[in-house]
Parts: sequence; C-alpha cells; structure tokens
Amino acid sequence: MAPVPPQIIPKGIATSGLLAYVLASKFVDGLPFYRQERMFARLGLDVSRSTMCGWALQAAEACEPIMELLHEEILSGPVLNLDETTVQVLKEPGRKNTSKSYMWLARGGPPGKPGVLFHYSPSRSGKIAEELVRDFSGYLQTDGYAGYNALGEREGIIHLGCMAHVRRKFMDVLKAGTKKRGTAQEVVDLIAQLYGLEKQARQAGFDADRILAMRQNQSSQIMDTIKALLLERGQTTPPKSLLGRAISYALGQWERVEAYLEDGILLPDNNLAENAIRPFAVGRKNWLFSGSPRGAAASAALYSLVETAKANGLEPLRYLHFLFERLPGMKSDDERRSLLPQYLAAEKLV
Repeated sequence: MAPVPPQIIPKGIATSGLLAYVLASKFVDGLPFYRQERMFARLGLDVSRSTMCGWALQAAEACEPIMELLHEEILSGPVLNLDETTVQVLKEPGRKNTSKSYMWLARGGPPGKPGVLFHYSPSRSGKIAEELVRDFSGYLQTDGYAGYNALGEREGIIHLGCMAHVRRKFMDVLKAGTKKRGTAQEVVDLIAQLYGLEKQARQAGFDADRILAMRQNQSSQIMDTIKALLLERGQTTPPKSLLGRAISYALGQWERVEAYLEDGILLPDNNLAENAIRPFAVGRKNWLFSGSPRGAAASAALYSLVETAKANGLEPLRYLHFLFERLPGMKSDDERRSLLPQYLAAEKLV
C-alpha cells in the first residue's frame, strides 16, 4: 500500500476541502459554528460545533510555521499600519469572562504584496504594539491612541496619523447639531478637497513622484488653511465642548497627519488597517466571543490568512483549500513562503 499523504490534521476525518469550507464559512462569511452545525444537520450530517472548534484549533496550529513568515513579510515593506479592536475571551487566567481583550492588526509588506496579521492579546498596552513592530524601520501609520506614541519616537520610524479620525471628530459635531456647526462644516469641506485631489490622482494613474508634486503644490496649501482655521477658532471655542475637543485632537495630531505630504507612496489615513480589521468586527457580532485564549489565538491566525488572501486578490475558500493540501508536505521555510498569498496567482488555486 502507498503511504498516506500528509494531512493538515493528521489522521483526521476532515479533508482539506471540508476544512477550508468550514473555516471560510466562519472567518469569511461570519457563520458561527453552531449555525453551521444546524446547516449540516439539515443535510443529514452529524458535524458538531465542538468538532469544528477542534478542527479550527488544529488547523491554526498547523499553520504556525507560515505565520512567522507572514510577520516577516509585513515588516519588510516601507509602510506599516496598526490598529486594534476589542474582543471578549472566556477562560483567561486571572480575569473575568466579561473583561475586554484585544485583537491587534498589522498591515504592511512590499508594494503590491500586502500582508495582514492579526494578533490576540488580553492587553492594550503599547508593549504589544512593540512586539508587532519589532525592528521595523520606515513609515508607521496609526490612529491617535497613546499606546503608539513610544513607537513614533524610535529612530528609523516616521509616525503618521490618520486624517479620517480627524474628520470623524468634526463629523460628530455636525451630527450633534451644535451652534458651532459652521467651523466643523468648514473643516470637513476642506478635508473633502484633500480627498478630492487624492481621487483625481488615482484616477489619472499618477505615480508616487507625481502624487508628491501634487501634494506639495496643492494639498499643502489646503492643510495650511485647515491649521490656520483651527488655531483661530480654537482661541474662542470652549475646550471641553464637542468642537473644542475636535480642534484639540486635530492640532495634537497635526504633525503626524500632515506627514503624508512628504512621500507619494503614503496615504492620508489609516483606512487600510481599519478596512482589514472590519471583517473581524462584523464577525464578532455573530459569534460574540472566543471560548478560550487558545481559540482567540487560532482565530487571529485564520483571520490573518483569509484577509491576506483577500488583500492579494485571491478567493479565500480556494486559498485555504490550496494551503491545507500543500502545507503538510512542505519541509523548509522557502517552500512554506511560496504558499503565502503574496506569492500566488489566482490561476494556481484552480
């Protein structure tokens, strides 16, 4: 008899195709395992949620060798985006089940080959951000959370802010319908002009040099107008009012926010990271919590794989199927690196 081919779950009953389907249904389509259990039952199949949980844990652990490679790829690019969101995790040692934990996200990599890495931690400490950044050198883009401040002070890192967060503060003023609506509207309109220029550049297919020239000639003047407006209105606006807090936040972030003007490869906001973390936030509304720290870590690994696949134009279900079939037979890091979504073309997954 021929030897049994290596399996992603040794001696398991789940084929690569079934495993990929179950995990894509949860981590791409947001279907919790208990809903999938009912769906299988309608087909006359007995696949319990505990069985699927076990499959997810084993699959994530089998993928650990390429997770480190993915992390290395993300840190090899010129720009690194960071973000974080809350997650509830049960059975954390020494913590209540109602405690908040965090799912961190790093997005980066060489131009045209983006990678997305999720990382679970019970803490929102800046030390977790340091663990993700390691010895990265280049542009670091984040929101205004103070936990990132120490990273921006490191040699070799240029810390960028997020214009979308600045705009959001002034949109809150408009939504509240306060008497100071005029100032907020002026700022929002000026920011819209900045994004209008960015849109025109993308549609015209500008390269980084032409984008930089456009920003220095046009965007910088708009930024100067916004800053002058904020400084002027800030003198007559109560600091604890909604508008006052918006102005204070914008001026506090100004040096980082305007840094995108210095290089054509940069973006004015951290939306790449926020868009990458959004599928996790949407899925969280369905499955509500992770049953254990081990489960949260497994979710982080699997979300990393499917979101990196999506970022590189691959269909996540097909990618997971491809990965689970080939990963068990790979013996070296070079072989495993070739399985990262950044190095695969869609036609290879057929």
